[in-house]
Amino acid sequence: MSFEIREKDLLGRIGKLKTKSGTVETPLLFPVVNPSIQLVTPQRLKDEFGFEAVITNAYILWKRYQNRPIDEGLQKFLNYDGSIMTDSGAYQILVYGNVEVTQKEIVDYQERIGSDIATILDIPTGWHVPKEKAQETVAETLKRAKAFFKLKTHMDMLWVGPVQGGRHLDLVAKSAKAMSKLPFQIHALGSPTEVMESYRYDVLVDMILTAKMNLPLERPLHLFGAGHPHMMALAVALGCDLFDSAAYALYAREGRYMTENGTWRLGEMDYFPCQCPRCAAATPKQVLDMLKQEKEKFLAEHNLHVCVAELKRIKQAIRDGRLWEHVEMRAHTHPALLTALKRVRDYETYIEKSSPTVKQSGLFFFDSVGLARPEITHYRERLGKRFRPPKSSKVLVLVPQTRQKPFHRSEEFKDTRRIINRLDEKNAGLIHVCFYAAPFGIIPLELDEVYPLSQHEVAMPLDSEVKENVADQVAQYVIVSRYETVVLLDDPETWGSSIKRECRRACAKMGVQFDSLRVHAKSTKEFLAALETILKKSLSNKP
Repeated sequence: MSFEIREKDLLGRIGKLKTKSGTVETPLLFPVVNPSIQLVTPQRLKDEFGFEAVITNAYILWKRYQNRPIDEGLQKFLNYDGSIMTDSGAYQILVYGNVEVTQKEIVDYQERIGSDIATILDIPTGWHVPKEKAQETVAETLKRAKAFFKLKTHMDMLWVGPVQGGRHLDLVAKSAKAMSKLPFQIHALGSPTEVMESYRYDVLVDMILTAKMNLPLERPLHLFGAGHPHMMALAVALGCDLFDSAAYALYAREGRYMTENGTWRLGEMDYFPCQCPRCAAATPKQVLDMLKQEKEKFLAEHNLHVCVAELKRIKQAIRDGRLWEHVEMRAHTHPALLTALKRVRDYETYIEKSSPTVKQSGLFFFDSVGLARPEITHYRERLGKRFRPPKSSKVLVLVPQTRQKPFHRSEEFKDTRRIINRLDEKNAGLIHVCFYAAPFGIIPLELDEVYPLSQHEVAMPLDSEVKENVADQVAQYVIVSRYETVVLLDDPETWGSSIKRECRRACAKMGVQFDSLRVHAKSTKEFLAALETILKKSLSNKP
């Protein structure tokens, strides 16, 4: 197998996956194809909509069509010349409790019909399953996974090793670790459908990242049953490379119109917010007046266009280094998605390790949700581990962020810097300047131009959690840096009492002298005179 990663952002990646029928680009959505019911023919999915691969159910083919797909070959049978993935019937086990086929039979069948990507017959865990039952599904799936390698005979197919465990995260981790030791080319997270149908995207975050942390990063991860465009960006950001869904057709039969922000019912619409080829040529009323089959086909084709468009937006966001912003935008369309994005903070360290540290563009910071983004986590950890104040520094001057970046070149800081430089020259570098700024916390002047400290924009006013987070970062820096005096240029209009309160506490804890001077409270001349007095007093106490 060849899986080449071309671009990365967060845990999302644009990659090239080579199958025996051709190379496909990830993130990739496999539309589900049911040979018995085709609102959109498989070849049209490729030629008109751009889907490089589709998925169909090998168990249904085995049961309904028997040898015909074998005799014709799967591509000819489906009339599709792209890559084809097959599921094994595990979904039917989840729904009906059993299937009329053995592992050996379905593996052999997938090889004989010529699947590009195939799946072992795993035992899905399900959602409302007690832990004892979940343990059985994990153990049986692993048993079948190990036995599979004695059954397969074709070396040109890619095989999927599913991870089970459901909402029991310790079992998901156990399953993923065991599966990672087996030579599968692709892994999949099993049993997510019921979680997504219940809008428990926060649980889905736990399931995906628990699996991801215990699987080889170089192998693609498939998320079964995830095909709604409003949650694709979140799933990609968490490291899912492949998806499959029949939602485009199922929703069409229910009269439901997909958008990247959710789903609307056709009968409740007066306007189409989309300019895909179907929507640009009709109104909701005209579609409602169509015959049932024609109406379903219209909606299915629109739904496919929306899915394609969202995947392209996600890929461009990865390329631009703005996947986080895109995920945030989508998360604010539904409370369940925003709850899920907040859960990502529990995994910020892991995500930071795999995300690029430098990008071509700066970042946009909107509110406390963004505190989990990798650039902020990366800076905070590196500052604590790798930065130490100059050995000669005894007095820390904390300066508030300015509108202009880099901060040390701003007009607001110019006069303050002139006084500090003049006093510092006379005192052999005893003064050290740091800025306090959202979202990064403490920014030493020496690092002010390091990416992304000067390459970001922040929404104002700051919310309370951001203020408290920055105040905590500043206090922690004061505690570990061991200055003898801290002089805070306090900006309560922006920060309230948070910075001053936490600085005072940190200084009291460490036995450090603390002085503060409120900015904007006096004229510029009076402020500079007061600052010079405080600094001279602080320096006069130093040897």
